[in-house]
Amino acid sequence: MVVVWILVGVVLAFALRALVGQALLVKFRGDVAKLNAGDHAALLAGYADDAVLRFNPGDHRFAGDWVGREQIGRFLENFTAAGLQGEIKAIAMSGPPWALTMWARFDDHASAGDGTPLYANRTVLVVKTRWGKIVDHEDFWVDTAPIDVLDRELAARGVAVVPKVG
Repeated sequence: MVVVWILVGVVLAFALRALVGQALLVKFRGDVAKLNAGDHAALLAGYADDAVLRFNPGDHRFAGDWVGREQIGRFLENFTAAGLQGEIKAIAMSGPPWALTMWARFDDHASAGDGTPLYANRTVLVVKTRWGKIVDHEDFWVDTAPIDVLDRELAARGVAVVPKVG
């Protein structure tokens, strides 16, 4: 009988873990839908005050470490100003609920006002949380060259850079 209860407990633990993953996927997809519409507030609310967003180094407006919620907000303003549109394709996680590590497949693209494609890429986002707030976020791209091309195109079209500090 004890073995049956252990098996039931194991099955329930796996089922609960799967439900948490699905709930996070629904939440983040909703936040990204708002981001795609130009509203980054819901996504930004998920970051801790001292969070760090690490982005691919280079000579572009998105480069480097964005430290703290204010700078991450500016990063997201650059994202929306560029007309980027993203989609979370999948999410995976490990660790206890108070210290989760999550991996998300995130595809994004941008087009000019006339529909001309400017940028497309696939990324994996690695996010570490502390008590439900993102404390560390790092992006890994399939191809790092397109972001430089996008930044030059945005500058040529007069899209201003939102600086890390005001």
